[in-house]
Amino acid sequence: MPEIVVISGKGGTGKTSITAALAHLADHPIICDLDVDAPDLHLLLQPSPWRQEEFRSGFEAAIDPLACLGCGECQTRCRYGAVNPRGEIYAVDPFRCEGCKVCVHFCPAQAIAFNERHCGRWQISDTRLGVMVHAQLFPGQENSGRLVALLRQQAKELAKARDQALIICDGAPGIGCPVISSLSGVDLAVVVSEPTPSGLHDLERVAQLCEHFRVPVAVIINKHDLSPDRSREIEDLCRLRRMPLVAQLPFDEAVVKAMLAGQAVTEYGQGPINQGLTQAWQAIQALTRDRRAA
Repeated sequence: MPEIVVISGKGGTGKTSITAALAHLADHPIICDLDVDAPDLHLLLQPSPWRQEEFRSGFEAAIDPLACLGCGECQTRCRYGAVNPRGEIYAVDPFRCEGCKVCVHFCPAQAIAFNERHCGRWQISDTRLGVMVHAQLFPGQENSGRLVALLRQQAKELAKARDQALIICDGAPGIGCPVISSLSGVDLAVVVSEPTPSGLHDLERVAQLCEHFRVPVAVIINKHDLSPDRSREIEDLCRLRRMPLVAQLPFDEAVVKAMLAGQAVTEYGQGPINQGLTQAWQAIQALTRDRRAA
């Protein structure tokens, strides 16, 4: 089944609002929120979870206070400053522990457990726009790329089991690990940009990343009328890199009003932006079909 991911070079470009609108226009796709560090698609879709699972990844040390001899060998060996005295014994700071297992290996009393790290939760929910796979990492936790891969796998299994024809993903901003994990093997990356210097710069970075992984790119310029000159620079970049520009969306207060109402802007009512989103979705469908046919 086709898989489309909506990404952006930076936060605040309107990526999630556009993802929700595309999910509405697509008529009940499998929806996947891959921005696991700071998910917000659920604010628009009000999901009702029917499956919830813990996400565990990596390991961390934990000292048994009853078995600890207070010798300090673990503190001496730890290169990350994660072990500190607590009275006459020692304790591990889980936020500093890198899971290297040195303290476990050298503890003469074998008082240190090496437990799998509980990093967050993932869930599958029903929403009015389709089934949604989403997650939340706990603050400061790592392995976001692995969690993104898990969510995508769950979405694919759901799509196959339910004979769903499409997966639409809301990716993370930037070009880091969760974005790389979001891109591998997708049919199309829809990059949302904005007419600002940082918008142009970050679009170029994302385009280079997609080119590296051989992922086709389509571009949407959001709020293009706020700076026509910057929008033309983005158009020039799209022509240079042969990236289809599928929409130039105007600034529209209906986006904020729809957000406050907990709706996709295409659900909220007619407005200047809705025609552009409809045309964008039609162009995205055509590009995806061409990709599948090639």
